[in-house]
Amino acid sequence: MSEQELVFLKLGGSLLTDKTRPKALRVDELHRLAAEIADALGERPELRLLIGHGSGSFGHVVADRYGTHRGARSPEGWRGFAATARVAAELNRLVVDALAEAGAAVLPIQPSASALCADGELQELAERPIRAALENGLVPVVHGDVALDLVRGATIVSTEVLFRWLALRLHPQRVILAGEVPGVMTADPASGVRGEIISEVSQATYGEIAPLLGASRGIDVTGGMMAKVEQMLVLVAAVPGLAEVRIISGLAPGTLQRVLLTGAAPGGTRIRA
Repeated sequence: MSEQELVFLKLGGSLLTDKTRPKALRVDELHRLAAEIADALGERPELRLLIGHGSGSFGHVVADRYGTHRGARSPEGWRGFAATARVAAELNRLVVDALAEAGAAVLPIQPSASALCADGELQELAERPIRAALENGLVPVVHGDVALDLVRGATIVSTEVLFRWLALRLHPQRVILAGEVPGVMTADPASGVRGEIISEVSQATYGEIAPLLGASRGIDVTGGMMAKVEQMLVLVAAVPGLAEVRIISGLAPGTLQRVLLTGAAPGGTRIRA
């Protein structure tokens, strides 16, 4: 790994919260993960890190109630847009505060302040503040958020969508998705069927495993594991220098820190072009 390696890290909403209950923050998990991230940055001060996180049972529950991902065309819909933005920012503040308390020099970045979509597709997002933060040794923190939409009025932009936009402009060497499951599984974890980890996914093998992928446990308005894998396959094919996307469990203590430091970890799924 190069000294100036840029890594995108997503902390999944299912990892940070219990998505079956509104605003159910996993406080102990958040502070442990924050400590692992801060410790990794302490050991590798030259590492550049962009963090994104899902909205979990904060944003997803409210967005589902109002149908914000489908648009906003009425006063009630716009009220839901504003409510979703508020709770997404609330979780972001909790994440940023935990990282700062652990010792990371974090800078919160609100995607909805500059994001513009057209029928759900991201068209505009200001990346210059993020680039400047990285160049000056800060850790920008983005999150799943609402966005104005030229067709629907409003929509949701997931962390994966933000990563795809930013990766095309910032060119990370690695992307890590840390969730509550240990990787892409041969059976949907929400089904109760015990599955095995699929160690590697590529465009050539995706057709075989797609029927095995399911939705997230709890409410998820952004498509669950299938959407994540599809978006990451597009990403690794489009971004020069992106070696891999790795999906890991953030629940196993020490795993995230090890991946950040060495790129290696037991288990998990690699997504390659």
